[in-house]
Amino acid sequence: MTAPLDLSTLEAHLWESANILRGPVDAADFKTYIFPLLFFKRISDVYDEETAQALEESGGDQEYALFPENHRFQIPPGCHWNDVRARTSNVGQALQRALREIEKANPRTLYSIFGDAPWSNKERLSDELLCDLIEHFSQLTLSNSDVESDVLGQAYEYLIKKFADATNKKAGEFYTPRSVGRLMINILDPKEGEAICDPTCGAPRGAVWQYPNGRKGVRQTPVGSAMYLNMAEANSAGRG
Repeated sequence: MTAPLDLSTLEAHLWESANILRGPVDAADFKTYIFPLLFFKRISDVYDEETAQALEESGGDQEYALFPENHRFQIPPGCHWNDVRARTSNVGQALQRALREIEKANPRTLYSIFGDAPWSNKERLSDELLCDLIEHFSQLTLSNSDVESDVLGQAYEYLIKKFADATNKKAGEFYTPRSVGRLMINILDPKEGEAICDPTCGAPRGAVWQYPNGRKGVRQTPVGSAMYLNMAEANSAGRG
């Protein structure tokens, strides 16, 4: 079993994905494309991980492994990361379809999480560029066992800051800074295990502030973020 991916490696890899877009895509729009791909890859890798676990539990029963109950998020046929990766033409169209179908299959948890990026705009995103971008993301496995949710969440915040810097803005314009979060914590005085929604945090659909270990264990989780993909419905979608 390989060691989990460390934060610095993940951060560098994710920032390099933004560099692939540099030129055809303005720096202000990096997040519009990078975050959906990050979420999509995470969902697909976790789905594969859950499938492997179900196969082991059932002695190799393929039908059992595909039961919805074995997966926190559903991926419709033809909409997995590997399905899009296999495409060499009309890649943007295939990607856009996959993202929309996954949202439809998970309306309570993933509604509109992928945003509205114009993936099929070939003037901006050629098939070659999208193939390069997808292959870059494919180099890393983002399953729960390979990337801890805290590490993925910190990498998400790192990208927000980098994207803000690239456009001469402050990260606080995109999400609630940790210092403000700590102030909220002190004012609200939450108990261990509770969660508080911050609907004005700037991240997609608000944020959930978790308190798994009391105040010292607090972490901000943008609902549209990679870390949210490990939280069930409002509070925790993850088992790990």
